[in-house]
Amino acid sequence: MDLLISSLSLGLLWSIMAIGVYLTFRILDIADMTAEGSFPLGAAITARQIVAGVNPWVATLSGFLAGCLAGLISGFMHTKLKIPALLTGILTLTGLYSVNLLIMGQSNISLLGRVKTVISLLPDMSTSSAAILIGVVVLALVIGLLVVFFNTEVGLAARAVGNNEEMSAANGINADNMKIIIYMISNGLIALAGSLMAQINGYADSSMGIGTIVIALAAIIIAEVLVANLSFGMRLVTIVGGAIIYRLIIALVLQWGVDPNNLRLFYALMLALFLSVPLLQKRIGQRRRRQKNIAEMEADQDD
Repeated sequence: MDLLISSLSLGLLWSIMAIGVYLTFRILDIADMTAEGSFPLGAAITARQIVAGVNPWVATLSGFLAGCLAGLISGFMHTKLKIPALLTGILTLTGLYSVNLLIMGQSNISLLGRVKTVISLLPDMSTSSAAILIGVVVLALVIGLLVVFFNTEVGLAARAVGNNEEMSAANGINADNMKIIIYMISNGLIALAGSLMAQINGYADSSMGIGTIVIALAAIIIAEVLVANLSFGMRLVTIVGGAIIYRLIIALVLQWGVDPNNLRLFYALMLALFLSVPLLQKRIGQRRRRQKNIAEMEADQDD
């Protein structure tokens, strides 16, 4: 039971990050490496402010806004300076490592003790229960706002740019601005996840973003493999399930005695497996159709 509760609590927070990555990965078709810098950025900003006595929710909002700023920088470099998307993410990620150290003044900040966090604001609940409650509330708010936004004129224009940039430009849509908006929302959500994760774990660390993009992509692929052809809102909901399943798999692997030092290797191997599933499904479908056609041809010859 403890395994399920811990997987649920962390999976809910991971899903906020995964939804942020999904926006650039599926709408813009970009695996934005900025995520590995904006995740610890949200944690660093929030931890620094909490230690200074700022209200935890205000500090969390500050982390989200800092992530939006990181997304703005990446989006500007990609659209205005015409730097390839992968290099843009790497450049921003590299710069944010130093920025995070400057913000924290050291490699990590502890939030244990008398400092107030979103967890300590719920004193009658355990850490896992509080994390689940906060995760559910924040996710409901995030998914609701995203569904509303991406059904507005601006949101539909942003999705249109991802589907067909040339056609969107021909219809008067400023593709660069739409891309920047998606970059900002995406990295804002990733930083929000980092902010909440720091408060639940009790510390912020400059290296806590390593592997972020792999975790998020794994959650997205699991969701897409389990259920295909969904509306935008329902896809976001399934990503939550994908993140929880992925976290549960990791927890089981650790319980089986796998060395935690090898965990990131396992992340990479599992993501490679999940990414290959659609191709395997396609190959199996083609083979079945080929066998069916052969069987029909043989039946016709017998007749």
